[in-house]
Amino acid sequence: MGILGWTYLFVFITFSIYIGIAIWSRVVSTKGFYVAGGSVHPIANGAATAADWMSAASFISMAGLISFMGRDGSVYLMGWTGGYVLLALLLAPYLRKFGQFTVPDFVGARYYSNVARLVAVVCAIFVSFTYVTGQMRGVGVVFSRFLEIPIFWGVFIGMVIVFTYAVLGGMKGITYTQVAQYCVLIFAYLLPAIFISMTLTGHVIPQIGFGSEVTGSDGVFLLDKLNGLNTELGFAAYTSGQKSTIDVFFIAAALMVGTAGLPHVIIRFFTVPKVSDARVSAFWALLFIAILYLTAPAIAAFARTNFLQTVSNTSYEAAPDWFKNWEATGLIKFDDKNGDGVMQYYNDSNPDYAAVAAANGWKGNEVIVDRDIMVLANPEIAQLPNWVIALVAAGGLAAALSTAAGLLLVISSAVSHDLLKQILLPKITEKQELTAARFAAGAAVVVAGYFGVNPPDYVASVVAFAFGLAASSFFPVLVLGIFSKRMNKEGAIAGMIVGIVFTAAYIIYFKFINPSANTPDNWWFGISPEGIGTLGMIINFAVSVALCRFFPAPPDKVQRMVDDIRIPKSE
Repeated sequence: MGILGWTYLFVFITFSIYIGIAIWSRVVSTKGFYVAGGSVHPIANGAATAADWMSAASFISMAGLISFMGRDGSVYLMGWTGGYVLLALLLAPYLRKFGQFTVPDFVGARYYSNVARLVAVVCAIFVSFTYVTGQMRGVGVVFSRFLEIPIFWGVFIGMVIVFTYAVLGGMKGITYTQVAQYCVLIFAYLLPAIFISMTLTGHVIPQIGFGSEVTGSDGVFLLDKLNGLNTELGFAAYTSGQKSTIDVFFIAAALMVGTAGLPHVIIRFFTVPKVSDARVSAFWALLFIAILYLTAPAIAAFARTNFLQTVSNTSYEAAPDWFKNWEATGLIKFDDKNGDGVMQYYNDSNPDYAAVAAANGWKGNEVIVDRDIMVLANPEIAQLPNWVIALVAAGGLAAALSTAAGLLLVISSAVSHDLLKQILLPKITEKQELTAARFAAGAAVVVAGYFGVNPPDYVASVVAFAFGLAASSFFPVLVLGIFSKRMNKEGAIAGMIVGIVFTAAYIIYFKFINPSANTPDNWWFGISPEGIGTLGMIINFAVSVALCRFFPAPPDKVQRMVDDIRIPKSE
């Protein structure tokens, strides 16, 4: 059976399972829709959290970024993984003890203000839309190659599927669907990594193969070989770092605190029965995530090695099938600038390589590749069986759809519960609130689909922006809300607004208004748009703490609530 046939089979089976779970777990109450009734087992919640967390950015794009950025790409691993430590220690148990449905719910009650709640709703929607854009883009990339349809129709199919099981099952349906999706995506990620590791290095464990000698190379280690392949083409050595120390630090910090402030991750800890279960869930989630994240550097190195060996200075007529298959999607392109029919792939921005290029009659790099294809194309580049290639496609879809569903629930609950029920229409019935939540999810998936077809950047980069926005808006207000009885509504509201406006303005300027200026020379203090969320967070903290001193302390009732959240009690 060919790749197309296997892909249709795997997609049909997995999508049937997802929709079947949604029908089985259909909910009729708001508590079931928002937090799955608060009855999810910690291990199941850990797997669901891992799937919710490991989005298209983790499955599809992260290893692709590392394969092109080398050591600099490890900042995504450090930031995204470290964030769970902050989440488990600083936020998850306390927010679970608070016992409400959403992050804006906590903000509104803790800061005794519907204005604070409204600002939190706007921040949650803004962050979630930014994040879900990357997921829908990932769905489109997978479908466009493996089902051989345009990205638009791939995104549309993804929209229909995720809307179906998110609206039918709510958080309960999403949770158990995400458990199934975790099983699919982790198996799809590990299997090709094991096969390629055995082929390249003879080791069955990818992490060991990553640091081992290449088979039949007379003692040459994989990373040494990759360094040589990169430098021969004018690129920096794979193991060298090009980013400044301050930018690496700020990106890692933004991803870390952004993780701890993401509404769709935090809400997962509202679904377990007890506070202690929130801590246990965080442990299981980190363990399940680590299985994929510790494999990503190996996959990145394998993909980059095989890519350079099969593309650079290869005749286009003799180009491997995988290249022409992906070329049909528009995600990899060959532009024969000197008309010799040979694919010259090299770093034409390296001035030291200009003499080499001139001597060979080259007129610039001729191969343009979208980094988001590297993980998906990796099995094809390595010539693995068709069913393995199709399995990776199903895994990529599982990763993208699982996160998209969680984000849609955040958006719909922010609109129906926090905006309508708590602010605009407090007298609506539970049934009306549930209907509003489903309509909000429908509207959200349409907007997300549009940006999935017209994305502002690579999947991982778009997701990094969402983390920066979460870091600069939610993290300070949540931490101060839990650990500072003196923090009042005035400080919290001002901090959230200043933090997210500053961060969003910085990102929008360099990514949309003046992208030609998006260089280290023009960045503030050398901080890239991906890392600016850390500075936004610092500004948020500073504004909140400074301003709160000029206004009265919170009411005694709120201060007692803070004590109650922080002080352990028997369960």
